[in-house]
Amino acid sequence: MVKNGNIFNATLRKYFRSLAVGAAASVVLLGGNATWADDNGKKVEPAVRLLASIPVPVSTLNTTHGLYSFDISFVDQSTGTYYLADRSNKAVDVLSSESIVTQIFPNNGHAAFAGISPPAFSTATAGPNGVVAAFPWLFVTDAPSRVLSFDLRDNPPLTVSEVTTMAGQPTRADELAFDPKDGLILAINNAATPPFGTLIKVNQATGVRSVVTNIILDAAHGVDAQNGAEQPVWDPGTQKFFLSIPQIGPVPTHGGVIRISITGTVEATYPIEFCSPAGLAVGPKEDLLANCNTIWDTTGGLWTGNADRDIHTAAPQLVVLNAITGAIEANIPGAGVGDEVWFNKGDNHYYAASSGSNLAPNALFPARPPVGTATTAPVNVSQGAATLDVIDALSETLDQRVPTLNVPADPAGSHPAGTAHSVAAYSGTNHVFVPIGANNAVPSCLTGCITINGRYDPDKD
Repeated sequence: MVKNGNIFNATLRKYFRSLAVGAAASVVLLGGNATWADDNGKKVEPAVRLLASIPVPVSTLNTTHGLYSFDISFVDQSTGTYYLADRSNKAVDVLSSESIVTQIFPNNGHAAFAGISPPAFSTATAGPNGVVAAFPWLFVTDAPSRVLSFDLRDNPPLTVSEVTTMAGQPTRADELAFDPKDGLILAINNAATPPFGTLIKVNQATGVRSVVTNIILDAAHGVDAQNGAEQPVWDPGTQKFFLSIPQIGPVPTHGGVIRISITGTVEATYPIEFCSPAGLAVGPKEDLLANCNTIWDTTGGLWTGNADRDIHTAAPQLVVLNAITGAIEANIPGAGVGDEVWFNKGDNHYYAASSGSNLAPNALFPARPPVGTATTAPVNVSQGAATLDVIDALSETLDQRVPTLNVPADPAGSHPAGTAHSVAAYSGTNHVFVPIGANNAVPSCLTGCITINGRYDPDKD
């Protein structure tokens, strides 16, 4: 566990070595369709690169004229179909055969998705947010505090059920996980005060759901979640749910992952420091990868949001935990930070959507007041690269950082920011999907797009 400046300095040394690997990867990408080789000329796996980008259509419900606000994505491994919670279009975007994007809307008497509203564009009451597919069912979270299910066998998919996670709760139901063995959903209301989870029973024959219990995440109930709650996952090995908590208690550097039984009991807390865990994925060795969403510096000081005043170097990291014991197996320096993370069993790699990467635009110099005034000038944070981080799940080391793109909010208020914080992969092709907000920098992305990333090996052509 990272606890002090000495360990942070060790992390930093590893980080610069990781950057050297990332720089080599960038050369491969810029150089075209090449494969990696080590110093002895031995061939190693090709680098991950952008293969294609598929435009997202603009629905008639979209008032921002493009894809900007979106959240969690998911690939159904049984079908290879990709799903994205798209708030801008008030839809779930569906990528089929890696070439066709269609959209799913609530129907059958159910209200439209909440979308996201100007001028504040608050995600706390927005939707859709989380998606999980378990054919023939698609489960989608929304605001206010609702979870819908769709029957994918119908065309268009039919809304068959809707439940409220807590009566009268105005905030969104956010991320969710599904236990197919017991037919249970764990949905999280991250923006509620306090945040809470909800176990929902699914009739797997009809798709109809019913609320089982709420799991309140405050000090009185054993988990003092002071900055929301993030990604739940279901681990079939332990038969438990796990949930990332960015901050536990009053100290911002103290976060963790909690273990939850199928009856809703919080059984254990696994502490993580200097991380603020958000995304979570179950790995190949009964382990968990936590995608941190905050960067601290090499001395343990806050770097995220403080880069123009911090005299120390950023030390981003991701963290691997043992799912059974909670022990930290690895700190992965140089990777992160962001939101969703995905384990792809097809190539034994994690993929982390690092929209808050230290390579993304940050204010690296102090904001200077205009001449003759004491007013601080606004910090200029422009659009630019975020990263898709590629992590070897067996060696638990960073392989590569692939450029993605954050799109800033329009200062005039026409649309919110679109950050590259969502990722999912399909083990059948080992392709990795990252949605990007509307822009004119990425090919075929003028209205927003779903990028397809993968390893191209010319020796196989």
